[in-house]
Amino acid sequence: MKTLFAGVAAAVVALASPMAANAQDKGTIGIAMPTKSSARWIADGENMVKQFQEAGYDTNLQYAEDDIPNQVNQVENMITTGVDALVIAAIDGTTLSNTLANAAAAGIPVIAYDRLIRDSGDVSYYATFDNFQVGVLQAESLVAGLKQRFPDQESWNVELFGGSPDDNNAYFFYDGAMSVLQPLIDEGKITIPSGQTGMDTVGTLRWDGSVAQSRMDNLLSANYTGDQKVNGVLSPYDGLSIGIISSLRGVGYGSGDLEMPIITGQDAEVPSVKAILRGDQYSTIFKDTRELARVTVQMVEAVLNDGEPEVNDTKTYDNGVKVVPSYLLKPVLVTQDDWQKVLVDSGYYTEDQIK
Repeated sequence: MKTLFAGVAAAVVALASPMAANAQDKGTIGIAMPTKSSARWIADGENMVKQFQEAGYDTNLQYAEDDIPNQVNQVENMITTGVDALVIAAIDGTTLSNTLANAAAAGIPVIAYDRLIRDSGDVSYYATFDNFQVGVLQAESLVAGLKQRFPDQESWNVELFGGSPDDNNAYFFYDGAMSVLQPLIDEGKITIPSGQTGMDTVGTLRWDGSVAQSRMDNLLSANYTGDQKVNGVLSPYDGLSIGIISSLRGVGYGSGDLEMPIITGQDAEVPSVKAILRGDQYSTIFKDTRELARVTVQMVEAVLNDGEPEVNDTKTYDNGVKVVPSYLLKPVLVTQDDWQKVLVDSGYYTEDQIK
């Protein structure tokens, strides 16, 4: 009887082992993410691990906590251990050229994830959102909010914030927004009391909310004394928006007769969605990381199987060495009017997470 059971068990193992092996035998994907300080990057990493594993790949996910040498070392270690492909959301898109040359020498394809990697011919493809359109949506919502909250003013006082100057996306966000705002500035319908414009002036290194809060403090103390009030703030990211809101609330905005300015954002992070429901923040931009992960997995699958990934942009993203073939996903504006439909009904959040 023992021999019979042993034989049956051996047969079961023999049958099961190929299935188990096939579940994870396609290779290993190295995934380099910038930081866990932003909820969206955590979601990006989790979604990619889940979808790559469902597709039959092992994963090596690393977060560099916005430390550039740390990310370089992480990617180099992935190359040394022999990953089959690299997916990289760069902290600084200009610091990986030598590392990616090593990847190319080892025959490892590289997908730039959400942030373009610059100054390298060894980037195979780029998966991201339509970043110029993100800025357009932010600026359009800013103008709509200004008209709604301050309808009787002939012109509105607005201050501009940009993203991190070492992130290529920040320039697309800013340029997209200014394509909407600059004509209104030229017409005198929007005034920038500080006079601070341009990414070299309004950029916020590492997308740091505390830096944005400090800059907003300085803008208020230098330009908004007496009857001068700020009506709107172009913020390209929710983490900056929270810092800006803290600064504004610190001097009384949002209380008494002092209306909260219209403040934009991006990434639909939970604290900012809650701020939208409170009326502190006017809007954010939702970028469905599940869809970005899906596109990235499909790109990697195609490359590793000698296929051609689906792309929908072959002109926009010049990294200084080559135009990187890209797939651009559509960003979605979120306000008080549609947050539930966009964020909860889609299954991205539960209502309990927001309320």
